[in-house]
Amino acid sequence: MSTPHQRPPADAVGQKKPRARYPLALIYRADPYPLTLDSVARGSGLQPELVRRFVALGLVDARRDAAGRLWFRTGAPAAIARVQRLRTGLPLNYAAIGLVLDLLDRIDRLEKALRQSERAAKECTTWT
Repeated sequence: MSTPHQRPPADAVGQKKPRARYPLALIYRADPYPLTLDSVARGSGLQPELVRRFVALGLVDARRDAAGRLWFRTGAPAAIARVQRLRTGLPLNYAAIGLVLDLLDRIDRLEKALRQSERAAKECTTWT
């Protein structure tokens, strides 16, 4: 009789028997979206409807569960605060703020790649 972790032995001649696998530790992954809409709205000081609008515009990352409720990452209040700072500092609508956020993220990625390539160039000195 086979266990759930093993297949039954091979019947054909010359075939190897599969080895059993025993996990060393069980890994429980935390939900990456632990915050509810109400907690994010309360934490950011905004109305839930405005937070929903931010999600619809793609300014804040969220997922919906089977019941249609929004769930947010732990960094959502900080992302909302960033949107609010840009909205206050720049005379732009929220759709334009999305474009500014995309450009700022792209600049961050390019600067990180530049730093990595400069670091690699410094490390890659040839001794001839």
